[in-house]
Amino acid sequence: MALLFLSPDDPADAWRAQLQARIPGLEVRIWPEVGEPADIDLALVWRPPPGELARYPNLRAILSLAAGIDGLIADPDLPDVPIARMVDPSLTRTMTEYVLLAVLRHHREFDRFERVQRARAWAYAFPPQAADRRVGIMGLGELGSAAARRLVAHGFQVLGWSRSPKALDGVVSYAGRSELHTFLHRTDILVCLLPLTADTVGILNAATFAELPHGACVINVARGQHLVEDDLVQALDSGHLGGATLDVFHEEPLPPDSPLWTNPKVLVTPHVASYSVPAIAADGVAANIRRVLAGEPLLHQVDRARGY
Repeated sequence: MALLFLSPDDPADAWRAQLQARIPGLEVRIWPEVGEPADIDLALVWRPPPGELARYPNLRAILSLAAGIDGLIADPDLPDVPIARMVDPSLTRTMTEYVLLAVLRHHREFDRFERVQRARAWAYAFPPQAADRRVGIMGLGELGSAAARRLVAHGFQVLGWSRSPKALDGVVSYAGRSELHTFLHRTDILVCLLPLTADTVGILNAATFAELPHGACVINVARGQHLVEDDLVQALDSGHLGGATLDVFHEEPLPPDSPLWTNPKVLVTPHVASYSVPAIAADGVAANIRRVLAGEPLLHQVDRARGY
């Protein structure tokens, strides 16, 4: 069996070593050195060029190196084979760390301290207790649920909004468009961890921001296409929103002329909120490779109709 590894951002040699340690004899071909395309049975990928996966006539399954698969299913030439999204402890842990850090930064007003430092101003600020701060998470899948649990453990009031109702200890759950208004109205720090679908493109827009309380903050760690960037800048500049932390963008790398780079209320990070560690994540990938060999359904298989 031959596996194609294709990712511009992940350590290919480390992945090959970890997978071969778990499945001796597995041939791992690192793109673009793929040899004969007909030899490829599996593809482990992140951001493959459009049409690339259609080159492999015997492809049996696609394994995503990311939790989101919107970039894959946007390819009109994507082969009609099962797709599995990445679910692994290191991906979940790193995302949870990032969300907690970003929430605490806004909660303790470190973003404000950073601004007044540049003005050499000695200005006191005493935020409310975590129990009095309401954090709303849009998307209660694997990553959103883990982040919600961590925030609950830290003492925040945690709300969740998702496509269908979810039951998580300590989390007030809202579901569907009919409950979005109430969810937003009660959220001081908004975290987006939604999958990107036709229903969620542009959901972080002027109307959404207007529903948030004055001074609310926004954290987007899902996909850049969730956010209408001009609407965010306007809401920040008007004073309605107090700040934003952004890890994902419409165009990556973020263009040098983007106003987000220089807006004093915005923290930009270069799509680093979560990442998989090969030594840990290879367990789940190897389990799915064995399932393909055995003719069994993939773990964490994607429903293409839903988009996740």
